[in-house]
Amino acid sequence: MRILYDPAPRRTEEIFSDADRERFFSDFQVVEVDESDREAAYRNHLPSTDVLISQQPMDKERLDQAPDLRAIINVETNFLPNVDYAGCFRRGIHVLTPASVFALPVAEMGLGMALSLARGIHTAHADFVAGRESYGLDGNADAELLTGSRIGFVGFGDLGRALHKLLLPFQAEVLAFDPWLSDNHLRRLGVEPALLDQVLGQCRTVFVVASITTENAHLLDADKLSLMQDGAMLILLSRAAIADFGALAQEAQSGRLRIATDVFPEEPVTENDPIRNVPGILFSAHRAGALTSALYQIGALTLEDLGQIERGLPPAACRRAEPETVQRLNSKPVEFT
Repeated sequence: MRILYDPAPRRTEEIFSDADRERFFSDFQVVEVDESDREAAYRNHLPSTDVLISQQPMDKERLDQAPDLRAIINVETNFLPNVDYAGCFRRGIHVLTPASVFALPVAEMGLGMALSLARGIHTAHADFVAGRESYGLDGNADAELLTGSRIGFVGFGDLGRALHKLLLPFQAEVLAFDPWLSDNHLRRLGVEPALLDQVLGQCRTVFVVASITTENAHLLDADKLSLMQDGAMLILLSRAAIADFGALAQEAQSGRLRIATDVFPEEPVTENDPIRNVPGILFSAHRAGALTSALYQIGALTLEDLGQIERGLPPAACRRAEPETVQRLNSKPVEFT
């Protein structure tokens, strides 16, 4: 099987373990794209390509150059709006991404953030270093338990489900808002379906794990955030565009809400960005999923589905683009790692 391989901005050594890299280049006929002459590489090799590993644009003109194409795998891990998805669906070309590899590491970070917000772990550490610590009950004035509380999710895809599994020992009541899933489906997953206003207004802890779409930019604006209970916790783990960061900053500055975020509207965050000076926010520099073990799973899942495709079977490891939803996704491409 002939593969046109253009993983940028990912690097081969980043997404493949040594063993998987050896398998990839030995088991398949791989043509590596020279980024300095990408157009020529695509023009010369697409006509004989079976699988394309790339996040580069694949419009109708390029698809027409690839009569044997069976799959496009985006190891950058987003479904980007630069593919002629309708053309791919008509021709039976699978469009795949191993994005699920980040679900568990981001979920673990989210749980850690929630515990730190609930128990003041990061603030107590800073107070101790500064010599202003409070001991015992005095140091827990705003602390609360996750156990037995009501926890909400905005979105309930791979990340939400991974995080929900980690929360099971806390015996919490879990509400989930996800307009792309039916109420019965959510109940089968073990959570109670709810409207967004119910999740925000009734839960002490809210995890924001929804993909960014053409419909939910700035979904969490000042009006929606005002529905949250005083002292409630909001943990933003998916994409920054779903929230109005100015409104988040105001709620945190006032001390009314406790907020944690792993993502930001523009990254890297500039040194003089005022968000850095807002108290009440637990910051993480978009590092929740950036583990070597998770990145190696990109290569592992890619190899798994390449084997499926080679045997004439449907891909089973990577997420597949769906006609009903892929054009509604609106993720920004990865620009750095």
